[in-house]
Amino acid sequence: QVQLVESGGGLVQPGGSLRLSCAASVFTFSNYAANWYRQAPGKERELVAGITLFGSSTNYADSVKGRFTISRDNAKNTVTLQMNSLKPEDTAVYYCNAVDKSPISAYYGQNYWGKGTLVTVSS
Repeated sequence: QVQLVESGGGLVQPGGSLRLSCAASVFTFSNYAANWYRQAPGKERELVAGITLFGSSTNYADSVKGRFTISRDNAKNTVTLQMNSLKPEDTAVYYCNAVDKSPISAYYGQNYWGKGTLVTVSS
C-alpha cells in the first residue's frame, strides 16, 4: 500500500510564497504519476498541477499558471509544489495524489491520496 504525507502548509500573506512537500512510501516512485489537488470549503476538489513519471512534463490549472511549479525527486520519493504570488483564492486544503502507472502492478491506475495540508492566504 502507498502512503502519502504532505507538509509545508500554513498561513501566508497575499503575494507570499509557500512550498508544499509530499513524501511517498513506495518502492519505486518513478512508477507513479503525481499531482497536487486542492479543495476550498464548499468547492469541488480541483487539479492544481500534475507531473509525469520522470518530471519531463507538467501541467497546471489556468488559475495557477506562472505562479506555481510542481517538481519531483524520485530518488527521495518526493513531489513538491512551489507556490509564489499567493492570492486569497488559493486558500484551500492541498492534497498530494499519486497514480500507479506500472504495467505489471496489480494496482495499475489506482489513485492514492494524502490527508491534506491547509494553506491559508490572508492579510
